[in-house]
Amino acid sequence: MDVRIGKKVSQILIICAAALILAIVAGCGGSTRGTNNDMSKVKSDPTILTVADATGDWGVPNPFGHYLRGPGYIRMTMIFDSLVWKDEQGYGKGLAESWHWLPEEKAWSFKLRRGVKWHDGKPFTARDVVFSFAYYAKHPYPYISTNQVKNAVAVNDGEVKLYLHEPYAPFLDYIAASVPILPEHIWRDVAEPKTFNDPQALIGTGPYKLLEYSREHGSYRFAAVSDHYLGNAKIKEIRFVKQTWEMSLASLKRGEVDMTQIPPDMAEPLEKAGFRIVANEGDWVAKMLMNHRQPPLDQVEVRQALGYLIDRNALVQTTLRGHGMPGSPGLAAPNSPWANPEVTRWYPPDKQKAAELLQKAGYKLEGNRWLKDGQQLKLELLAASGAMGMSGAPAERQGEFIKNQLAQAGIEVDVRVMDPKTIDSRQASWQFQLSLTGSGGLGCDPEAFSRLYTRDILFGARWQGSPEFQEAIEQAQKEMNVEARKKWVSKVQELAARDLPDLPLYYPRSYWAANDKVRLWYTFQGVGNGAPLPLNKLIFVQGE
Repeated sequence: MDVRIGKKVSQILIICAAALILAIVAGCGGSTRGTNNDMSKVKSDPTILTVADATGDWGVPNPFGHYLRGPGYIRMTMIFDSLVWKDEQGYGKGLAESWHWLPEEKAWSFKLRRGVKWHDGKPFTARDVVFSFAYYAKHPYPYISTNQVKNAVAVNDGEVKLYLHEPYAPFLDYIAASVPILPEHIWRDVAEPKTFNDPQALIGTGPYKLLEYSREHGSYRFAAVSDHYLGNAKIKEIRFVKQTWEMSLASLKRGEVDMTQIPPDMAEPLEKAGFRIVANEGDWVAKMLMNHRQPPLDQVEVRQALGYLIDRNALVQTTLRGHGMPGSPGLAAPNSPWANPEVTRWYPPDKQKAAELLQKAGYKLEGNRWLKDGQQLKLELLAASGAMGMSGAPAERQGEFIKNQLAQAGIEVDVRVMDPKTIDSRQASWQFQLSLTGSGGLGCDPEAFSRLYTRDILFGARWQGSPEFQEAIEQAQKEMNVEARKKWVSKVQELAARDLPDLPLYYPRSYWAANDKVRLWYTFQGVGNGAPLPLNKLIFVQGE
């Protein structure tokens, strides 16, 4: 990685950004049209890059303002840095020059970069790192848990140690390379971080500063910081604009956007036309959440019956035209090095097995209806009306396919189509029976399995399981030997598939296209804690 120590941040840019951000945080910044008012300049200027996004608004890009999905996190990382950062090969340098594990102390030691400054010109030191972890202990970062860190200690201005409660195998991915470091001189007096709307809430050490954000139009403008420690960015301005996938494809061809996610069937034609294409499969999962806290889905037999009734391979072939892999009941994609190969074959289509499970759960088949205590088995399924930030994300089409499959087995399903954010809200408050959702991070450290099963996150199963399941989760987190850890991770998948708190449906194959302003690549194990998007800030810094 090409690394140069920063010298002095442009004071002119700071003044301009501060003036603009007053409107930004209120959600009334410039419109999408305003960010593209000179498209001829954008087309010809190799230092301005426009990225199309189907969702648009992912929140204010600071640690407590961004929306809790990968695209929101990525926008925040343009401004804020972590101790370690990842490139396409592995762990690279962020705010730390080097790091190592001290087993006798149960601590990680970090030697910090010298000469790094915050965007307002204040020096970055070990005090900021110590403050950040103390602040997150009091005000948890909503996107990533720092509970594994017992405390942080500054050895001197250039070195810090993070002491853990116990060994934590996912530490580099899930904390060191993911948790944003805050400036102590700004955040120390902030008692309510979620409502902190001062322009200073957008001061970090990252390679870009926010110039403009419109919540209404879902648009962002970032400007490169001069003399940054990563070097002078090749892309001086990044623009995120809201466009549907169909609109963005046409805009890409016309040169109005430079980078966008594309439909799978357009990958080959665009590559022949000279565009750069990258594909990803297995890092994002589409799944059906099941409300295991309420009847009838609190019965494991009912959940298992649904697993046998939904033909996941047919779902991929019909609704994705084959651009994906059928889901594994153990969550890990078949192409993952952590996958349990036996579990990936569980729950093949089997109506007879499903019928036996429903009978075990107390249901009787009368005509073409399953009844229990005179009540028909009916379920409501929430399906998104728009994009979740991922091509191939489950929506109404997948909902109708599932409805038809279950109807053939005597289970009536009412598909309710809603805005994705409304669905997230319903999931968070357990106001659903079945819900189609999805999440990235599967290509990251297998801590993802713990996170997506046990943590209180809106797109997770939020499942505690049996004591045996809890032990497997705990051992998989703290086992530092890779081979021994794989055995525990396999056990987690087996036990989760047995109880089936949610049903992984498929792993969509996603494609991104860009012109020659940047070289596209996917981050090693995903951006931060696993966001499977080719939007690593280093791509923009390095450009072509």
